[in-house]
Amino acid sequence: MFDAATWIMLGEGLLDTIYMTLASTAMAYLLGLPLGLLLVITEKDSILPLPVFNRVLGVIINLLRSIPFLILLVWVMPVTRAIVGTTIGSSATVVPLVIAAAPFIARMVESSIKEVDPGVIEAAQSMGATNAQIVWKVLLPEAKPSLIVGAAISVTTILGYSAMAGFVGGGGLGDIAIRFGYYRYEDEIMLITVIILVLLVQVMQEVGMRIASSSDRRKN
Repeated sequence: MFDAATWIMLGEGLLDTIYMTLASTAMAYLLGLPLGLLLVITEKDSILPLPVFNRVLGVIINLLRSIPFLILLVWVMPVTRAIVGTTIGSSATVVPLVIAAAPFIARMVESSIKEVDPGVIEAAQSMGATNAQIVWKVLLPEAKPSLIVGAAISVTTILGYSAMAGFVGGGGLGDIAIRFGYYRYEDEIMLITVIILVLLVQVMQEVGMRIASSSDRRKN
């Protein structure tokens, strides 16, 4: 259906998309994971209650989550240019992807941590565990399966964001779909990029769910 050059372009687009998705997810978790933990442990009646800090942090995270990704993509272009040196291409897209994904991940982490049985935390406190020990040896291990499920959801969400970046030359399959499928009316390329993206989402979701299931001690 396509010539060799087109398949090579699609292959490169696939690799760019995977790079943007995984790199952005990893960096976003470096920000989102501690933010999610802070949202939980600084709540009233939690292990480190700081109600005012908790409310302010929650408002900031909600504000960032409220900004549509395409608007954020354009808004942070000066930041992207300052960090990467350009505003186009897969590496440049990582910057807005991280900014957009970190608040989402923070809420996902918060939700997972809140699933931990309070009785387990109370038992750790009664044995003299410090707050740091409770976080690293109780909250995170107990919430591990849910955190992995959240990570799988986050990866597929970020993958969708990366496809949107194609509207501003973000690289990857989204860029190919926009430049060739949309602007040049090449419906076949649009179709094949959509199929590849759908399959990529399914694979990432399935891998994440399998890892989460195997790490759930309740099923072992």
